[in-house]
Amino acid sequence: MVNKEAKKKNSSYKFTPKDREIINIFSDLGVPKNLAKTLLYVSEVDECRSSDIEKGAELRQPEVSIAMQELSDRGWISKRNQKKEGKGRPIYIYSLQTPISTIMKHIEEEKTEEIQTIQQDLTELKKLFEKRISNQ
Repeated sequence: MVNKEAKKKNSSYKFTPKDREIINIFSDLGVPKNLAKTLLYVSEVDECRSSDIEKGAELRQPEVSIAMQELSDRGWISKRNQKKEGKGRPIYIYSLQTPISTIMKHIEEEKTEEIQTIQQDLTELKKLFEKRISNQ
């Protein structure tokens, strides 16, 4: 990821090879790729429209909408309505509301909990099999 202070940021960002590596690691951790792409894109710009994300993250509109809803539900992004002339659908402007370091800490905590649950399940399973074998 680029240095935030050095490169803050207009709404047209293109992913670098390092960004793609970050997206792949997110995916390996179980974060849906579209969510990872959207989060990374929004973290690299001051603010953007959905169409900016579509172009920069190479996603389709429904994929962006689903990812933005997830990010919004988690309280990680903010959305404001941009006034426009005439009729038609409103234009929303999105920005990262939670620092990426805080988001990373949250993901780390979620994954740590998952690991602990898996370890507990494996321990319980092992005990049940040992008990079963000793009762035969």
